[in-house]
Amino acid sequence: MSDGAIELAAAVQAVRDELLTAASQGAGANLVFELGDIDMEFTVELRREAKGGLKVRAWVVDAGAESASANTRTHKVAFTLKPKDARTGGSWQVGNDAPGDVSHFGRGPAAS
Repeated sequence: MSDGAIELAAAVQAVRDELLTAASQGAGANLVFELGDIDMEFTVELRREAKGGLKVRAWVVDAGAESASANTRTHKVAFTLKPKDARTGGSWQVGNDAPGDVSHFGRGPAAS
């Protein structure tokens, strides 16, 4: 898909990256915020792609955008993320005084 569309996974990754940036910018501050549930809602367009094997992908679309094809439909996807510290399993804090290891934040084990 062209015209600047964003895959759903990339949209969630962008939120994760922004949270990591906020945490690092607040490191050492006297005031920290415990990060609560993150409610996300997107309008997505599902498309079937034949290249590289048959895959279905979800693309985030602009609420005012019209579908490029009569064969595509948009759907609302809503979910809640519960951020946790990968090391401790505790809640994530923005402005955490002790920098944590975020190398596995939100990712499964590395593929070998």
